[in-house]
Amino acid sequence: MIKSTVLILLFICSGTIGVFAQKPKTQMPVEIGMVSYTYRHSFEKDIAKTLDTIQALGIRNMEFSNLFGSDSKSIRKMLDDRDMICTSFGVSYEALVKDPDAVAADAKNLGASFVRVAYIPHTAPFTKIHADKAIADFNHAGKILKEKHDLEFCYHNHGYEFQAFENGTYFDYIVTQTHPSYVSFEMDVLWVFHPGADPVELLEKYGDRFKLMHVKDLKKGIKGDYSGSTPVENDVALGTGQLDLPAIIDAAKNSSIKYYFIEDESPNIKTQLPQSIRYLENLLRTVSKK
Repeated sequence: MIKSTVLILLFICSGTIGVFAQKPKTQMPVEIGMVSYTYRHSFEKDIAKTLDTIQALGIRNMEFSNLFGSDSKSIRKMLDDRDMICTSFGVSYEALVKDPDAVAADAKNLGASFVRVAYIPHTAPFTKIHADKAIADFNHAGKILKEKHDLEFCYHNHGYEFQAFENGTYFDYIVTQTHPSYVSFEMDVLWVFHPGADPVELLEKYGDRFKLMHVKDLKKGIKGDYSGSTPVENDVALGTGQLDLPAIIDAAKNSSIKYYFIEDESPNIKTQLPQSIRYLENLLRTVSKK
């Protein structure tokens, strides 16, 4: 009788533990990820609890662009403990140029396959001098990352590159002057739209060069410019702003984009993110490659 009771209790306890250890009921496809900057204030306080919050939303894939006072190996363990992954690691331009090998070490510790830079240092206006330096630096670092570490480098546009230059824009110039084997791109759809460019046209033009995407939406009524800056309150839930996201995702599905990272810089992420996640999941599910 005692043995039976013990066995029953063990069964109940193990079942209870199993219930609490279960993953979120709804998990997003791994192609949908979250940019760490979205939760920057929370990550600064507690990385583990913030990952729990993101995991509870069904997100498994992270793009870290900050180690938030920790180190890449510690963050990797926190991700592993939650059955989460990091596929892209964002670093500063300065860090990439100074020591691409150190950048690669952190990226590989995190488990990332992509390294990205989101801003080219410059004093406005952005000029050919800035573009030429970035082209040389990206080609050099991208080659090291690819040939030495089997990592893919991506440059993330930020708005200022869409000023007119020669027969196109500075962005066109950067794309055509960088080596396709060493330099790819992460499209931030808001920072294509904000300066007046068309994300769909850009995807159709350079679809094989884009490998990652930041999916965002811009508040209705906001007029953009080439500054690469807008108040964080102008980030709104996906599908409620100015961008034609169904058309963008349709074009993206026919490009080389592998991961779609949600980024919301606003103070309203608690209410906006669940809506954005479901919206993007639905788009990716219903839009198929042609």
